[in-house]
Amino acid sequence: MKKIESVQNPLIKSLVQLQEKAKVRKQTGTFLIEGQREIELALKGGYTLKTILFLPDIFTEKQLISLKTSNETDKIEISKEVYQKLAYRDTTEGILAVAESKSLALNDLKLSETPLILVAEGLEKPGNLGAVLRTADAANIDAVIIANPRADIYNPNIVRSSVGCLFTRQIAVGTSEEVVQFLKEKKIHIYSATLQDSTEYHTQDYKLPTALVVGTEATGLTQIWRTESSQNIIIPMQGEIDSMNVSVAAAILLFEAKRQRDFK
Repeated sequence: MKKIESVQNPLIKSLVQLQEKAKVRKQTGTFLIEGQREIELALKGGYTLKTILFLPDIFTEKQLISLKTSNETDKIEISKEVYQKLAYRDTTEGILAVAESKSLALNDLKLSETPLILVAEGLEKPGNLGAVLRTADAANIDAVIIANPRADIYNPNIVRSSVGCLFTRQIAVGTSEEVVQFLKEKKIHIYSATLQDSTEYHTQDYKLPTALVVGTEATGLTQIWRTESSQNIIIPMQGEIDSMNVSVAAAILLFEAKRQRDFK
């Protein structure tokens, strides 16, 4: 088994670049995953792992064997110094992996007969996007579509904040115009969460093919979603403020749809 002890090793230097720069992730078609649960979810989600790096003081060879990885996946033992150079979070689990990115094309989505989709437009903060992905996983929906993405989906902050839920749902990205066209071609009803020309969310029927669309708390949705939706919807607010965090809004809408579908 290979062993790397120096942070000056060319592979380690390239992995630091992979972690820090979206351009490198795009060019190589790879990204870093940290943590056992996240790696296990990535494997379950059909991601290919090119390399696993582990610190034997924390993550043992016995644990490594228990991971159902391909024989083609390189396993590399690393020193504590190298691990600390690569590890992204404070709580350590002693294992990282280099994974191949998946296609995020809209046409690659495999949908059920009556899909339930969450569309999130213009999300930039990794914490928000990660929370949205966790909500989507909890509701077990068909797919999450990121419209007008403002962050690289494989950013380590997003991988971390989603606690692996990045790998449990189908994800696609596109411009809002592309996403609207895709949904209309698939005859999926669009319900846009916006204040303009809206009706209360719980009055609508989400048992048909449905896309629930949410935007940022600061700016909301762009005009195309207001005009091209089947119906604009609103979550009634009873306090002093007139908006809520996007992941909270997504949870309310998704679980109303799931309730109507008898949580199927």
